[in-house]
Amino acid sequence: MYITLTPHYASLLTCKVFTICVYRLVFHPLKDYPGPWIAKVTDLYGVFIALGTKEHFVTRENHLKYGPVIRQGPNRLVFNSAKALHESSEATARLARATNVWNAADKRLHRSRRRLVGETVSERSMRRFEPVMTEQIDIFIKQILDSARSPNVETNIVNMTHRIKRLSFDIVSRLAFGYPLDSQTKQTYRFIMEALNAGTQINYVSLQLPSIALLQPFLFAGIFNYGRLRDYHEMVTKMISSRLSKDVKSIHDLYSVIANEIDTETDDEIGSNDLWAEAVFFFPAGGDTVSTGLCALLFYLSRNPESYEKLAKEIRTAFTNADEIQGGQKLTGCRYLRACIDEALRLSPPLAGALWRELPVSDKETEPLIVDGHVIPPGTQIGVSTYTLHHNEDYFPDPFAFQPERWLALEDETERKQAHNAFAAFSLGSRGCAGKAMAYLESSLVVAKTLWYFDFESAPGSLGKVGTTPNATGADEFQLLNVFTSSHDGPNLIFHPRGDSWRELQA
Repeated sequence: MYITLTPHYASLLTCKVFTICVYRLVFHPLKDYPGPWIAKVTDLYGVFIALGTKEHFVTRENHLKYGPVIRQGPNRLVFNSAKALHESSEATARLARATNVWNAADKRLHRSRRRLVGETVSERSMRRFEPVMTEQIDIFIKQILDSARSPNVETNIVNMTHRIKRLSFDIVSRLAFGYPLDSQTKQTYRFIMEALNAGTQINYVSLQLPSIALLQPFLFAGIFNYGRLRDYHEMVTKMISSRLSKDVKSIHDLYSVIANEIDTETDDEIGSNDLWAEAVFFFPAGGDTVSTGLCALLFYLSRNPESYEKLAKEIRTAFTNADEIQGGQKLTGCRYLRACIDEALRLSPPLAGALWRELPVSDKETEPLIVDGHVIPPGTQIGVSTYTLHHNEDYFPDPFAFQPERWLALEDETERKQAHNAFAAFSLGSRGCAGKAMAYLESSLVVAKTLWYFDFESAPGSLGKVGTTPNATGADEFQLLNVFTSSHDGPNLIFHPRGDSWRELQA
């Protein structure tokens, strides 16, 4: 069947498009805000830069060109200030029909979900879960040793994105539903990393143009990686089914905390219940974000010898043996380690782009939303690009330099407050990342144990450049591809066992 567009209807369509464009450019409530003209006319601008995976770079360039507040869609404003970050932190934008702790628009539902997920990843919960986490980290360390002692030159070179993503997903699968993916030691579930990259990019494109979400994002999956997405959803179904077959309290995990307070009816498809929504969200939130921060930190340490030596010295003097490297006062007392983690997260935030937010429907008839002195018209979505804010010289002098000391040597109270207020690696407020404690514990344990047993350096030649892109100063920057979370490759590192401490790993 063929559909013919008659001249009459073509004329009507042209007239309608023209009218919309004129309204958005001349009469729209946001008409006076600067930005690319195409962004003022259509949300397809956001779709285009989201598909290009460089939205965080484009947004920073737009801020440099147009100023601290830009119009990056017909009904969208992006801010570049800490004040805007804080004032918009309680607003929300719902991405899809499934409701999880991130996209729940209803405040009461969000508070309930956040409380439950927060209990799973709280500091108290992490103390119970730490032995499981440590077991997985020890597998990671032993595999690094195998690579370091291999006579094969190619095996000596370790791509940290591959290794750390497997580690992070093995940890988060156990924390979510007590399910052993074992991707560090087996091939079976390693496809998850690729599938999540495809899935999160689909969601990110949907975030730019909400009408796509109404057409079910998976209709577009073939553009990216349909087979992998199908396998991923089959894996999540298997994981949830396996956990539902066990006693609720048999394992300390997300399910044991939330089971009694969410819909887990299985008469219908698992994919339609609340447990599915939290599971699908938990993997990128707990796996992708930690792996990005760790890979970025190892990247910058390998290229900043002074910071590397200072951190190695702190770790190797704080502990007398590897068994002491565990959560507690000694680990939290490693202040330079925490500063290095924060500096890597500043330079390479796992959620680098702008998360679109708007005033909830329940609040629209009360007081208007005011962000950084701007009265936001109803229906306007607002965002703060984390990458752009983290590279704003007003808050972080020499913003492209890896300087952990900036978090320790801020003697001026105003300067210190400004830096911390502009740090948004975990977002802020009630919409902030509930897994902050988990992320810091996992990152601290991985880095501390790695530097206890090994020294490392960048691989030689072109392999050492994998994951590198020139920044605004021409120096090396860890390359992030913005797919809602961050996709990346590398760094490729070579490890050298330190002294005789590695021998205990063979016991």
